[in-house]
Amino acid sequence: MTTATPKKKDNLFSGVNHVRVSDFVIAFVILLLSLTCVIPFLHIAAKSISSNTAVLSKKVYLWPIGINFEAYTSVFKDGQLTHSMIYTIWMTLLFTVIGMIVTTFAAYPLARRELKGRGIFAFILMFTMYFSAGLIPEYLLYKDLGLLNSMWVLVLPLSFSPYNMLIMRSFIRSTIPDSLYEAADLDGASHFQILFRIVLPLSKPIIATLSLFYAVGRWNAYADAKYYITTKALQPLQYLLSNMVLNSGQDAVSLSESAAVESTPEVLQAAVVMFATIPIMLVYPFVQKYFVTGTMIGAVKG
Repeated sequence: MTTATPKKKDNLFSGVNHVRVSDFVIAFVILLLSLTCVIPFLHIAAKSISSNTAVLSKKVYLWPIGINFEAYTSVFKDGQLTHSMIYTIWMTLLFTVIGMIVTTFAAYPLARRELKGRGIFAFILMFTMYFSAGLIPEYLLYKDLGLLNSMWVLVLPLSFSPYNMLIMRSFIRSTIPDSLYEAADLDGASHFQILFRIVLPLSKPIIATLSLFYAVGRWNAYADAKYYITTKALQPLQYLLSNMVLNSGQDAVSLSESAAVESTPEVLQAAVVMFATIPIMLVYPFVQKYFVTGTMIGAVKG
């Protein structure tokens, strides 16, 4: 007499048994952290397109009430804000390109094992992460170099990041094997040929990741402009936004006469915040597929 073999259970819920309580806790914590980033953004976005009455009466939370785009109209009519936006975009692109060039030329030789004294060079570069001369010596140095009240005072001093260099060096050392360098050396390739034909094509994830780091860091920075820039035409967008927030009790921002301000200061502030936030957010989708890979490999290995 043959016994019927029991049928296998449906695999639809086969993975449920592997879910632990800690997984739910981690997912809940991640959800809370995500909400802390998303909710303020939705609140500001809702205020920027809500009516003045609804905002003043504190009725706007995550959904706009009485949709109104007058604040954005005033922002785009203002010549100072639009000029500052274009100027900040150009400065951020230039800063990112220079930063990546300097970082790459520093990380590649320090990743090669045959470089004599690479430990000493790495220590000298990393030393600047923990110690600096201070604000006053920096100001005097930039003054002697003729960098004050110029775009270059916002680009050159911060164009090299030892932290980003360390990440890129770790990525190169952990990703590109020594056998590949040896094969290129046997073929008579120079260091520049190895860098541009082997290292850089294989380093797209870390290049995209560090480019985003440089771009976001420069875009959000405004303290150096406060110290070294007095010409209005050279003030970045975040510096104007900072002044607007500090003067929130008076005028939201000193718009030009051509911009008819019919919005309340609070609504206008929200519109300017969105005006300054959206451009850098549009960059992330293009580097998203490289971001996690570059960060994890560059930061963990090596």
